[in-house]
Amino acid sequence: MPALRSQTAPSASNDVNDAAGDCAARRPPYRRIVVKAGTSVLTGGDSQGNLDTAVMADLVAQISQLVNGHPTQALLVTSGAIAAGRQALAETAAVPAIPDIPTRQVLAALGQSRLMNIYADRFARHGVAISQVLLTLHDLAHRQSYLDIRNTLLSLLDLGIVPVVNENDVVASDEIGEIFGDNDRLSALIAALIDADLLVILTDVDGLYTANPNTDPTATRIATVAVVDDDVLAMAGEHRNAWARGGMPTKLHAAHLVTTSGIAMTICRGRDPDVVLRAARGEPVGTFFRPADNKLEARKRWMLSRVGDSGWGQVVVDDGAVSALRRNGVSLLPTGVHHVVGDFRRGDIIYISDFARHHIACGIANYSAADVQRIQGLRSDRIADTLGYHYGQEVVHRNNLVLL
Repeated sequence: MPALRSQTAPSASNDVNDAAGDCAARRPPYRRIVVKAGTSVLTGGDSQGNLDTAVMADLVAQISQLVNGHPTQALLVTSGAIAAGRQALAETAAVPAIPDIPTRQVLAALGQSRLMNIYADRFARHGVAISQVLLTLHDLAHRQSYLDIRNTLLSLLDLGIVPVVNENDVVASDEIGEIFGDNDRLSALIAALIDADLLVILTDVDGLYTANPNTDPTATRIATVAVVDDDVLAMAGEHRNAWARGGMPTKLHAAHLVTTSGIAMTICRGRDPDVVLRAARGEPVGTFFRPADNKLEARKRWMLSRVGDSGWGQVVVDDGAVSALRRNGVSLLPTGVHHVVGDFRRGDIIYISDFARHHIACGIANYSAADVQRIQGLRSDRIADTLGYHYGQEVVHRNNLVLL
């Protein structure tokens, strides 16, 4: 069974224990918060996909209250450029019914400035300065640019400025599709990048349910998730808005990334009253995802954010290697590798999985997939003789490995 707690009340003793655990895990007030607002929130469910400026004004007011009234730093990851462009284009021309990638790029180019003008105007009414930051996932893939972006964002936050971050859909067509979601993954990457304490993902539902509440009357909302495991991921339904992206699956993958990094996360309904302020105070709104006990160091957060970018390569290891990695924090040696899945190059970040294909770790590969296939199961002292060269005794060194 998944490690979670639903709204259905358990026994009195279990309820007390769960409440105590929730209080300890939330640790309010939070010092640094990332708020993510998706298309479904910003359009307010409008059938034409138009931005709801009243919803945006309320969101801005809540973030401004956090920044002005508390020692809190806030960063906003926003969608909406495509929606703003669609609304603008509809004033003079017919908008294609099928939102293909070229159409989305055109609309993003048209709508991004309009979106930022709305935010700039609304934040200015509360005396809060903002900055525009357009990113692609490729910008975060390289260590140096990752650090440069981190330094810029932290400097903005230290100045009391709210960075407003969006994917640069105009130049990154792959990120407009369904692979990365409606800024869900980006918000998780940014939260890890700036070492946030809490990620608040605003959506059009009030949290994670045990089943689809629209079709299953027995579905109950999950109040707390301790670990994002396979059972939790199986609860995700499909998204129904063609002009939005993502849905619950991408939000749960974001939850896995941030909680593994030691960051708390909440999924909640963006239109609920004062929902951002309540989440920031640690109140029980939506579904709360407990963070890991310890925050990862910055280098390991970067590694975790990049795993899978190079094609989901992985090495499957035997039970002995699984035990050694988990209990002793050792390097992965070729003798523990059973076989290779997918393709990867030396220097790529890969998954390390058990026989059931459960990911137990990720790390930087010392050897390519082809090389690992040749040395799998061998002692380390046979690497040079087998390959004719030697990059180290380990397939993944423990300093370049993150347990999941």
